[in-house]
Amino acid sequence: MRVTHLSLTDFRNYANAEVGFVPGPNLIVGRNGQGKTNLVEALGFLSTLGSHRVSTDKAMIRSGQDAGIIRARLEYNGRDILAEVQLNRSGQNRAQVNRSVIKTRDLPRYFSSVVFAPEDLALVRGDPSGRRKFLDQLLVLRSPRLAAVLSDYDRVLKQRNTLLKSARASGVRGNQLSTLDIWDERLVEFGSEIIDERAKLVQQLGEPLRAAYRAVVNEDHGPALVASLSILGADEDADLGVLPASVPQSAASVESSTNDIFRTALVGLRKRELERGITLAGPHRDDLVFMLNALPAKGYASHGESWSFALSLKLASAQLLRQESASGDPVLILDDVFAELDLQRRARLAAAIGSFEQVLITAAVLEDVPPALVAHTIHIHAGAVIDG
Repeated sequence: MRVTHLSLTDFRNYANAEVGFVPGPNLIVGRNGQGKTNLVEALGFLSTLGSHRVSTDKAMIRSGQDAGIIRARLEYNGRDILAEVQLNRSGQNRAQVNRSVIKTRDLPRYFSSVVFAPEDLALVRGDPSGRRKFLDQLLVLRSPRLAAVLSDYDRVLKQRNTLLKSARASGVRGNQLSTLDIWDERLVEFGSEIIDERAKLVQQLGEPLRAAYRAVVNEDHGPALVASLSILGADEDADLGVLPASVPQSAASVESSTNDIFRTALVGLRKRELERGITLAGPHRDDLVFMLNALPAKGYASHGESWSFALSLKLASAQLLRQESASGDPVLILDDVFAELDLQRRARLAAAIGSFEQVLITAAVLEDVPPALVAHTIHIHAGAVIDG
C-alpha cells in the first residue's frame, strides 16, 4: 500500500496543500513549526481516526474555519482509491471513499499506516491510557470490525458508571440494583472480547519486538510485553509498574474463561464500585508493562533505551501488519526520529526500514537523515510546499 497524493484544505496551518509521494522513502524537510508534521498527522488520521499529537479533532482544523478536509489518493494491488474525511468543528465528521459516503469509523479499512513520533516516548514513560490506545489502534488496523466492539464497550461503560454514581448518591444497596446486573453482562460480553484480542496481540508482538530492538540497538536487552489485567487484581491506581506476583499475566493462563473471571471480579468489586461510583475492572483499567533486562522499562530504562523500545514497538507493529495484510505493507511514518539517534543507530534504522513499500520521514535538518533516504525530498516552509 502507498499514498500517491495528499490534498489538504484548512488543515492545521495549511489553507491548501498538494503533495505527491513516490514508492520507497519520502523525506519531508522543514524547520520546526513550518508544517511538516502536519502532513503526516493527516495521513495518520486516515488510518487511526486520531492524532498522535492531540486528543481532539477540532485542534486540527485551521484557525477560524468550520471544517478541515483530508483527501488522499491510495494505491494497492493495482487498485486506486480516493479516501476523504471532513473534520467538523460542530457536528460529526464525514467520510467518503471514491466519492461514496461511508461511516467515518470504516476509514481504517482502506488505509493502513504506522506512525512513530517523539510523543511515543510516553508509551514507555506515560500512564496506562496511552498503552491501551496503542493496543486498540493496532487491533482496529488488523481487524476493523473491532472498532464497533470498542465503541460498544465505551457506551456500556458510561451507562454503568452513570448507574453507579446514581446509586451512590441515593444510597441504594448493591443487592437492590437488578439493573446493574444487566449492564454487567453487557460489559463482560464486550470487555472479554477486547481483553482476549489484546492478549493475542501482545503474544504476537513478542518476536517482532525482539527482532526490531536488535536491529535498532544491535544488542539484546530482552524487550518483552507483559499484560496487567484488572480482572485478575492489578490496580491501575496503584501504578505498580509490574504485575503482583500472585496474579497470572493473562486470562488465558487460567482454566476459567475470561467471561467467568470478569464476572467474578465485578461481583467482588461491587461494594467498592458503589462507594466510588466508577467501574473498577475491565479493559479500560488494564495496563501493558514494558520490560527490559527483566525490569520494567518505566522507571528503570534510560532515555535512549526508552526511545529505542518505543521505536522498536512501532516497527514491530508495522512488521505484524505487513505479514497478514492483503493490501500490502502499511505506510511507515517516522516523524522527527533521526535527530534523536546517533550515527550508528541512524544507519541501522535506515537498513531496518529499507524493505517497506513506502516510508514517510520528517526532519528539521537534512543532514540528520542517512543519504539512502533523501532521494525524494519535499521542502516545507510556512505552511507551503516549496517543491516535491
